[in-house]
Amino acid sequence: MNYSPARCTPPAELEKRAALLQERMKSQDLDGAIIIQNADLFYFAGTIQRSHLFIPTEGEPVLLVKKNYERALRESKLKNIVNFPDVKNLPDTLASLLGHRADRLGLELDVIPANLFFSYQKLLAPARLVDVSSLIRQVRGVKSPYEIEMIENAARLNQGMFSRVKDLLKEGLTEVEFASQLEAFYRQGGHQCFIRMRGFNMEIVYGHLMSGWNLAVPSFFDGPTGGSGLTPSFPQGAGRKKIQRDEPVMVDYVGVLDGYMVDQARIFCIGQLSSRMVYAYNVALEIQETVKEMAKPGVSCAGVYEGARRIAEKHGLTEHFMGCPPVAFIAHGIGIELDELPVIARGFDVPLEEGMVFALEPKFVFPEGAVGIENTLAVTPRGMRNLTVFDESIGFLP
Repeated sequence: MNYSPARCTPPAELEKRAALLQERMKSQDLDGAIIIQNADLFYFAGTIQRSHLFIPTEGEPVLLVKKNYERALRESKLKNIVNFPDVKNLPDTLASLLGHRADRLGLELDVIPANLFFSYQKLLAPARLVDVSSLIRQVRGVKSPYEIEMIENAARLNQGMFSRVKDLLKEGLTEVEFASQLEAFYRQGGHQCFIRMRGFNMEIVYGHLMSGWNLAVPSFFDGPTGGSGLTPSFPQGAGRKKIQRDEPVMVDYVGVLDGYMVDQARIFCIGQLSSRMVYAYNVALEIQETVKEMAKPGVSCAGVYEGARRIAEKHGLTEHFMGCPPVAFIAHGIGIELDELPVIARGFDVPLEEGMVFALEPKFVFPEGAVGIENTLAVTPRGMRNLTVFDESIGFLP
């Protein structure tokens, strides 16, 4: 088999990421961290082959691969990759790497199932296992120039998809029929199909494409829109509703290329929208531009959120702002996962840093539909810079 990965994370990038995590672990008096979750493995090792990635607080990371070792060798550019079929050898292997028995080890306790944690606790005793997930998410929260380049590649995939909407959107199509045509373009362009989310039970495929009243159907999903979906087993997104004239059609999709994603939404309409829908859309544009100017390094995420909320309040749209019931954020971090940190949200008093990347999505939901806009943007010294690009006016069709 002549397999080779499409694109590998450069070794210098992996080295910088490990070094940033090591800096943070020193303050926690850790011997090191064991990383097993797929998104974190991809970030720190460049592969998601079934492995234990050990990043000591000092020294070089070691990837201990259970399956598939040969693919891990091709995909990961780490210096130390070891065939490791039996996890029972983990305590002795860590002791050999450290030169002593571990006392405190970090694990991703925000995502590891409880039973698996108990297994590690028994296996690695008497070492104390502590949560290292917040440190990992802090490192991942600031993107390198390489990562921003990867995100911009995904943005180009999205630009191509959105450019096809007007050619494909037809009255009488069901939402799921329309969605399938756009998603076919995605797959042909290299979209991996799967959208990674860290939150427990948070699931999404491609994104939300809905029209008219279906835009106002709430769901379990932690976002301003929900949608009926096709079945109670996955009750969100496009359903079998037919797209009609004079109603909003929201295309809110996550483009993913080489593991990195963008989140972007635009409003289209066959015919005309009501005056209050158009008014609310213009307020969403005003909020977007204000947030882009406010969001500079050192400014509080919570402060930016309050600035956006005040604009909605000024225009008498508070009860429709960010869903019914509303979510308490206006932008979420994005990269390898859709729900990365930080978030621009109520009470999230964390200062912005250059290189943070957000999906900014001011939206207004009414009983007859919803309007709004979403773009993926990077924080710069002068404010937020668009990474996603497409016409920001409502896409009217005759």
